[in-house]
Amino acid sequence: MKEAGDMKMNSQLINGIIIDWSKIEEGSYLRQIDALKGLDTLTFDHPITFFAGENGSGKSTLLEAIAIADGFNPEGGTRNYNFSTYDSHSALCNAARLVRGVRRSKWGYFLRAESFYNVATKEEEYSREPGGRPQHFHEKSHGESFLAIAQNSFRANGIYLLDEPEAALSPQRQLTLLMEIYRCAAEGSQFIIVTHSPILLGIPDAQILSFDDGMIHPCAYEDTDSYQVTSMFINNREQILRRLI
Repeated sequence: MKEAGDMKMNSQLINGIIIDWSKIEEGSYLRQIDALKGLDTLTFDHPITFFAGENGSGKSTLLEAIAIADGFNPEGGTRNYNFSTYDSHSALCNAARLVRGVRRSKWGYFLRAESFYNVATKEEEYSREPGGRPQHFHEKSHGESFLAIAQNSFRANGIYLLDEPEAALSPQRQLTLLMEIYRCAAEGSQFIIVTHSPILLGIPDAQILSFDDGMIHPCAYEDTDSYQVTSMFINNREQILRRLI
């Protein structure tokens, strides 16, 4: 979403992001991503913002850049986490500058599905340090441990960056996560979430930004592919399956 002029301040912890493309190499693949290549500034003016769109459209790449620019470990965790099992993050973080609001976050967490095992391992290690409360995430199912970390990490006035949090969760657990996100946002926290879940996308009063069809743009819930494809399949399951198989 390209915006001219100065970015207006709002009540969010992170008001937006500014991309300086002069810091990105000319031959970088980032310049080939349709949703990102025309992006100079992007504003976040809701407590909950969703990045929606097809695989490979740049959603996780942008969320990762925001996380690193805000001091989070590229693989996830809090700002105090400092570990790396594989450096895969893009150069976009080097060109990203966050525009912060007048409030400051007291806490935060970057949770991504693809590196969750590594973060859960570190969570267990850190919990065994003096003064910690021992955790046993690997003794739970993937979904149970993912939800437990989310619930343990959500606090008032925090910034939370979630990358496909629905990946490990059943529909029922997605509803539980939905309630946790909504409750925490009401307590002054801000969420930026990459998701394909029509359940999570249904959170009231959230900002949905679509990365499809070129430039990033606002999108109504009913216009997201996640909603339309899911609704079409549920309402026309037999006909669709006959055509497919």
